[in-house]
Amino acid sequence: MTSALWNQAARKSNRVGRGAGIDRTALADIGFAAVASGSVRAINDIEEIWRRLAAMAAMQERHNRLVHPQWEQQGHAYYRAVWVECAELLDHFGWKWWKRQQADLDQVRLEVIDIWHFGLSEILRAGELNRDLARRFGQALGKPAGRDFRLAVEALALSSLTTRTFDLDAFAAVMRALPLDFDQLYRIYVGKNVLNAFRQTHGYKSGDYRKTWDGREDNEHLVELASALDARSDAFPEELAAALEKRYAESS
Repeated sequence: MTSALWNQAARKSNRVGRGAGIDRTALADIGFAAVASGSVRAINDIEEIWRRLAAMAAMQERHNRLVHPQWEQQGHAYYRAVWVECAELLDHFGWKWWKRQQADLDQVRLEVIDIWHFGLSEILRAGELNRDLARRFGQALGKPAGRDFRLAVEALALSSLTTRTFDLDAFAAVMRALPLDFDQLYRIYVGKNVLNAFRQTHGYKSGDYRKTWDGREDNEHLVELASALDARSDAFPEELAAALEKRYAESS
């Protein structure tokens, strides 16, 4: 999964633009170097948010087509995936008053990214990805943190159940309450997208893939392996995929 392949995927995202409301020229201009070079500064510029949203959209489109070439017509219940992920997220954060729990924030962040995969897929399918959405997302992230994190997660789950769509404002509220800024969302998404592609190429859909290696879920291995790599490097996705491949092959 080289940088050249990612650039090619972005340039071929004319098909993303058709019916998905994406500026195809912007996608073609992005290139993977922009995807992998997450800066340490906070991202407040709406145009930059738009560019990164478009880059993530190109990656999500590629993954969705790997799962099914006509993914938009399959009627996938992304809203259901969102509220189920909300429950898994709370398990990692902790909610049981009758036992001692310590929040696993690395896993919580990964669960938020999982929700974003499904939410972004719904946005793409609905043809709503554009600069206006980027502006709304940026404005929502700029609001005060507000409610308790658990309540923010429950509000997102409730909205998913009642509207059967993706509530971007409720998702932004979850990010603020954690907190998780847009730069972190972007950089973690890149890593998780690599993991999702890895899963698909190793039999995730057929049931041959082992999600748990050496007593730990692949998400946990991802966090550990990614922490040893430079996420700003153009070679980050390729190096992470190679590290996952090596550890998976050596695992039991």
